Amino acid sequence: MTFAKLTLAAGDASAEIAPGVGGAVASFRWRGHDILRPTPATAYEHDDVRQFASYPLVPFSNRVANAQLLVDTRMHALARNFGDHPHAIHGVGWQHRWQVEMHASDSARIGFDHEDDVGSSSAWPFAFHATQAFVLTPLSDGAVLTMTLAIRNTSELAFPFGLGWHPFFARDAATTLGFTASGMWATDATCIPTEHHAVASADAFDPPRAIGATTLDNVFTGWDGVATMRWPNRKLRVTIEADRSCAHLVVYIPPDRDYFAIEPVTHMTDAFNRAARGERDTGTRRLAPGESRCCTMRIVASSDPTPAATSRARRRARFA
Repeated sequence: MTFAKLTLAAGDASAEIAPGVGGAVASFRWRGHDILRPTPATAYEHDDVRQFASYPLVPFSNRVANAQLLVDTRMHALARNFGDHPHAIHGVGWQHRWQVEMHASDSARIGFDHEDDVGSSSAWPFAFHATQAFVLTPLSDGAVLTMTLAIRNTSELAFPFGLGWHPFFARDAATTLGFTASGMWATDATCIPTEHHAVASADAFDPPRAIGATTLDNVFTGWDGVATMRWPNRKLRVTIEADRSCAHLVVYIPPDRDYFAIEPVTHMTDAFNRAARGERDTGTRRLAPGESRCCTMRIVASSDPTPAATSRARRRARFA
């Protein structure tokens, strides 16, 4: 059964999940603060998942170049699912309804079945079942929204896959971002990677820096799994913690917008095609028939009375 929204509550925190709109997260609030970018009512009215606070990336993140997927020497034509954009983008989960599998006061699990029939294969040629689990946990001075995304191969063939999330956050002139990564992919005008290089000082976020005037849409590699954001005017600190499978981080900071996205993902853009051509370190994984894989992200919100403190000094260890 599909519900318009599921509400979770724990201590001073609440979250709202929208199974019927791409399995998206509509809100995460703590003590009156919107931790994620607020979702307008019109997003529900028009099933516009792109206006939601966060949505899942399954069975791949970012782009498959020219909507052409190479698997075991066979080329599969994918649907171009982003207007007139030339590539397939963000998989299929974000554009379909999910079903409620469990709902409690502080937790929920939703699922989505993708078939490999004629009507669905142009979006992705292999069948799978995906689930999202959400747990809201209070802290002494904060709250944690834990999200686990899983995929199970229900087809008869192995296929490449990737997982991730696309959470949005509000952005103002004082917002700061901090994280550590060793490399970054330069891209062409359509965001397809062209060259990998060490992170230049102009693109580094260690130490943290303000992003009010920053424009960026790139994949970082060698990410240590932690990213910290601060809003000094709100005395708010939010940390993303991703498990070891998410070694890549997409940072999307569009020009002239009041939001940005920090996306923990398992692979680089167009990873599957690059791996099929023999490239290394793409993050591509293969899922055998009947096999399951998952990854977990925690969004930790807390008060921040001393926003000048560096994220490195207060960084948590990456969890397994």
